Amino acid sequence: MGIFSGLFKSFSEKEIKKLQPIVDQILDLEEEYSKLSDKELQNKTKEFKERLKNGETVDDLLVEAFATVREASSRVLGMKHYPVQLVGGIILHQGRISEMKTGEGKTLVATLPAYLNALSGKGVHVVTVNDYLAQRDKDWMGKLYKFLGLSVGCVVYGLTPRERQEAYNSDITYGTNNQFGFDYLRDNMEIYKEDTVQRDLHFAIVDEVDSILIDEARTPLIISGKGDESTDLYYKADTFVKGLTGRILDPEETEKNKLDNLLEERKLETVDFVVDEKRKSATLTEVGTEKAEKFFNLENLSDPSNMELIHHINQALKARNTMHLDVDYVVKDGEILIVDEFTGRIMQGRRYSDGLHQALEAKEGVSVKSEQKTLATITFQNYFRMYDKLSGMTGTAMTEKDEFAEIYNVDVIEAPTNKPVIRIDEHDRVFVNQEAKYRAIVEEIEEVHATGQPVLVGTVSIDKSEYLSSLLKKKRIKHEVLNAKQHQREAEIVAQAGEFGKITIATNMAGRGTDIVLGGNPEYMAKTQMKKEGFEDYLIEEADGFAETDDEEIIKARETFQRLKSEFKKETDENARKVIEAGGLMIIGTERHESRRIDNQLRGRAGRQGDPGKSRFYVSLEDDLMRLFGGQALNRFQSFSEDEAIESGMLSKVIQRAQTRVESDHFAMRKRVLEYDNVMNKQREVIYGERNSVLNGEDMKQNIMTMIEILIDETVDQFASPHLPKESWEIGALQNYLASICIPIESWENVEITTQENLKNDLTDIAKNIYDEREEAIGSEQMRELERIIMLRVVDSKWVDHIDAMDQLKQNIGARAIGNEDPVRAYTNDGYEMFMEMNHSIREDTVRNMFHVVPKTDIQREKVAKVEEAKLEGGQETPTQRKVDKKVGRNDLCPCGSGKKYKNCHGR
Repeated sequence: MGIFSGLFKSFSEKEIKKLQPIVDQILDLEEEYSKLSDKELQNKTKEFKERLKNGETVDDLLVEAFATVREASSRVLGMKHYPVQLVGGIILHQGRISEMKTGEGKTLVATLPAYLNALSGKGVHVVTVNDYLAQRDKDWMGKLYKFLGLSVGCVVYGLTPRERQEAYNSDITYGTNNQFGFDYLRDNMEIYKEDTVQRDLHFAIVDEVDSILIDEARTPLIISGKGDESTDLYYKADTFVKGLTGRILDPEETEKNKLDNLLEERKLETVDFVVDEKRKSATLTEVGTEKAEKFFNLENLSDPSNMELIHHINQALKARNTMHLDVDYVVKDGEILIVDEFTGRIMQGRRYSDGLHQALEAKEGVSVKSEQKTLATITFQNYFRMYDKLSGMTGTAMTEKDEFAEIYNVDVIEAPTNKPVIRIDEHDRVFVNQEAKYRAIVEEIEEVHATGQPVLVGTVSIDKSEYLSSLLKKKRIKHEVLNAKQHQREAEIVAQAGEFGKITIATNMAGRGTDIVLGGNPEYMAKTQMKKEGFEDYLIEEADGFAETDDEEIIKARETFQRLKSEFKKETDENARKVIEAGGLMIIGTERHESRRIDNQLRGRAGRQGDPGKSRFYVSLEDDLMRLFGGQALNRFQSFSEDEAIESGMLSKVIQRAQTRVESDHFAMRKRVLEYDNVMNKQREVIYGERNSVLNGEDMKQNIMTMIEILIDETVDQFASPHLPKESWEIGALQNYLASICIPIESWENVEITTQENLKNDLTDIAKNIYDEREEAIGSEQMRELERIIMLRVVDSKWVDHIDAMDQLKQNIGARAIGNEDPVRAYTNDGYEMFMEMNHSIREDTVRNMFHVVPKTDIQREKVAKVEEAKLEGGQETPTQRKVDKKVGRNDLCPCGSGKKYKNCHGR
């Protein structure tokens, strides 16, 4: 791997070398631009926009625009971009991914390409991993954009449609991948153009791009509506499964169990079910099937009529045997909340699909919610590929560079650091079992803590973080725990993890977006003190805000914050000196993650901006990664003493090989998700294109005329085939069918039934004449709106049903593999046929409605799909926002009905 990594690095170095002359030109303007007055610097924006109108391109403006942002940032934010940050900015502008180490100032880097590309007026989206970071970065960097005359918005959970429109109409919009994706889907469910919120997708800068475009890309975005009421079948299936006995397949055994032997192996089993941990699946054996037939009083469980029951049993098996509490999900306030396996964060409002969430609810004894019906869906891959230009930044992207190139057509450039990385990365310490491993971890924490060196311990799950915490409590070692159960204090805990003598145990959520400053973070210390002094929460949040205000409470809060921050700065500087003398931040990984990137992210928390630091991973042969993917090579190490750390070059290769295998498996899974969605994506483009034509107010009459022509053409072919003699034509059936659609039987008197061509021409002319007569009676203006109403209603209704049918097809398509048929190809072929059938049905219903609906005088459009807003993200209903009287006092109750003071609610 060393040779290849050298090649990759040389590619990055070669690309960076090409950019150096541009960086030099930007730096050469520093003296000239520093002499400009604020007004002269601000006028650069108007000048650039005018030059764009006159034919110059954003590339022509890059040097001057970057120099403008650099100088403005120095004046407004007190930060001037380093040369390496200029390199990162150019990479992003070029539509590439910039790998920049932790602490290199990615938030500031994004301002360069964001400003330059926003000059075109088409809008720039800066995508972050959570609402907190989106709001923080908008407020923080927004001061710079506003100084230069650009508008900035932020899309977070809970905004009204009007507030979203305002945010998207800004020159630069911050938000999360979920918010952007869901808004796109929602826009394509709206029935009036003025109700849509997004503009065309122009340029995206994706922060933590590996997390968003790789890790989260395994799960598509889904907007759900209420489906059928949940049956008690989930409880019955869970009760049945609870009484079964099963066994876990040996990892090596699963490799032998290829498809040919699968059915035979099931017959030989003596247990009721077998669990494949690698694939997170559980399957009934022949013995289990017989028990199911007895339990549910069935003759044959495999009968097609029992498909629904089989599905419920399979999901109950999966819920009980592959999904683990405090690892995959948590239970809070009677709700099953999903835990993101990569970040450790709660995925608010997200539900497992295909009945798995209901199976977990039955397993944990909480209320089983109604089934959800998919109303709209898209993968992150297909959403982000719609942008005219896509770029991203992260500390860890090189390991996935092939996937970025293949899926998104973007390359990865490794940007140099501002200061050399001097962190020491120690070799892994490997133990025979987990008990010995945790003993060694606690010992090292004790030793390091005695020196005052701060320690950040990374764990892969909630239960592992709590187990390690219990071990430290027994030793009376003071520490902080950060996992999905304490996510409210995430930023605060992470920011303070660099304090002298601090011990922090965290799941993988630690560190994304918040720097660990050696010695402690004076800003968070100041806010903590403000809380003790009685400042209200909203004032503490406002303390480092940048928006202009004349509110005396906010002004006082900001003055207090600045004073406290200055006082704590002296304390943290002294603290930082002691931490540096102790060796900087120590990172301890309690096991290797399935992805090397996650390990690298954890390591990257130490050694920022030339700080000292150290990292070491602890591994046991019982860890899931080693047990499931380590292979037979591990057998020779089983005889080692459990108290001895095993050091072996071969073992290091086994670990790396296991991680590479899992990464490859995950890539294959993401690629398969994309292959399925690509089928839907082509269909989605057609349907959304039709809807946009309607929403944009285009004349739909020609579309209707085309539908009439195609419908009559298809119908005549069906009832009067050119391959049959004329006496075999089913003219009576043809008349009856068309009478139900568009042509009354009495209108046939002048139809020539001589040739098929004459028949088609006469029927088409008759239908169009009847249509024109209806238009004359109704009025052209009302007829045009009726066309739009009917097309929207029919298209939306058919599309929602089609999505559901395609979803069912995908769930059942895997069985095709038994017959050696490629499931994706089968899905593509069947999906195409279903799409063509849907199009025929759309034509039929649209034409029928246009010929038969009697419009009211005040015809209105109505939504077909009723979205359950609470199921999108956030996990709670959004309060209705009422119009607020401007005369409401800040200490009055808010008119929205929340029960809070106006200043703490909508007055914020």
